Amino acid sequence: MQKGGGMSVQASGIPTMAGFDKRVRKIVQIVDVARRQKIPVVFFAEVHRSDHIDFGRELDGVEGIHCIEGADDTKLEPCLTPMNGDYFISKRRYSCFFGTDLEILLRGLKVNTLILAGELTDVCVHYTFVDAHQRDYRIKVLEDCVGGSTIERHEAALAAMKYLQRDSICSSTTFLDELHNG
Repeated sequence: MQKGGGMSVQASGIPTMAGFDKRVRKIVQIVDVARRQKIPVVFFAEVHRSDHIDFGRELDGVEGIHCIEGADDTKLEPCLTPMNGDYFISKRRYSCFFGTDLEILLRGLKVNTLILAGELTDVCVHYTFVDAHQRDYRIKVLEDCVGGSTIERHEAALAAMKYLQRDSICSSTTFLDELHNG
């Protein structure tokens, strides 16, 4: 969750649906439980160079210039920053797999299931989900811990992900219950 998610589209360059702060609070709970249970936590930030050389076709759609190195909106939310034992990966594109060392990290950690939370459901979360699915990971998307560019796009992305893995969408409450009882 980067600070730009809580800003207006004029300030951040990206449209987002309401409820960012509520999603952040829920993700903080998930991260705290994961740390206590020794579940690896990996943070990501979309970060672009100040000369915009790495945007590629990204600006052909609705989004404006966003997530520039050093800009305030690019920073992670202060309550969601890596701690000792967590991992952090910068990415230049939407998918957390594209052009990063995520796959090497997941293999090293012997991970077979990913829990996704963050912004935007219809962009970064969806593309990461698809790339993970194609790599045969099981995936859980915490529907109340993700937010889309609009509610319609958010719901459409959740439906598309559920199409690929029918049990992939759940609430943070259900996920926490499963952790405590499983």
